[in-house]
Amino acid sequence: MPIIHRCAIEGRVLSTMKRYAVLPLRAIIGAGFIQHGWSKIAKGPDAFAGILQALHVPFAHLTAYLTISVELLGGAAFLAGAFVVWVSVPSIFVLLTAMFTVHLPYGFSSIKIKGIVDGRAQFGPPGYECDLLYIAGMLTLVFLGSGPWSVDDYRLRRRLGRVVENFCGWRSNFVTKRTISPRYDNIS
Repeated sequence: MPIIHRCAIEGRVLSTMKRYAVLPLRAIIGAGFIQHGWSKIAKGPDAFAGILQALHVPFAHLTAYLTISVELLGGAAFLAGAFVVWVSVPSIFVLLTAMFTVHLPYGFSSIKIKGIVDGRAQFGPPGYECDLLYIAGMLTLVFLGSGPWSVDDYRLRRRLGRVVENFCGWRSNFVTKRTISPRYDNIS
C-alpha cells in the first residue's frame, strides 16, 4: 500500500476516534457525581446539612439539598451528554465551594498516607486535587462538546437539519444521517 494512501487512512481513523475521546470523560464525571450525591442520600441529607452547619455554611439545609440535587441530576446529565454547558455551571460552583470550604486547608494532594495499620494504608483528609480534576474535565467537555452518543449531539443534528430544510427547502440526507458538529474536526 502506498505511504500516502496509508497516511490518509490513518488520518481518517484518528480523526474519527477523536470524536469519541470525550466519552470516558463524560462517564467518569457523571458516575463520580452520582456516586457523591448518592452517598449523601444514603447517609441522610440531614447528616450532610450538619456537616455544612459545622463548617458555617449559610442555609445549611437548603445548601445540602441543592448540592445533592446538582450531584445527582448533574451526574445523570453528564452521563447522557445532556445540556453539558448549562450543567457545568452549578457543578463547578459546587466543586469550588467544596474546595474553598473543605479541601483547601489540606493542601493540593488528594492522597495523604498517615500510616499502615494491619497491612492497610490509612489516609488523611483529601486536598483539592480531585476538585481541580473534575473542573478541568468539565471545562474540556464545555469546549470540545459532549461527543457522539449524547443528547447534545442529537439536538445539534436536529437543529442543523431544520436549518438546512428551511434554508434550502428540502430535507438534506447529509444532515439527517451524519453527525455534524462545529466542535469536531471532521464530519462522519
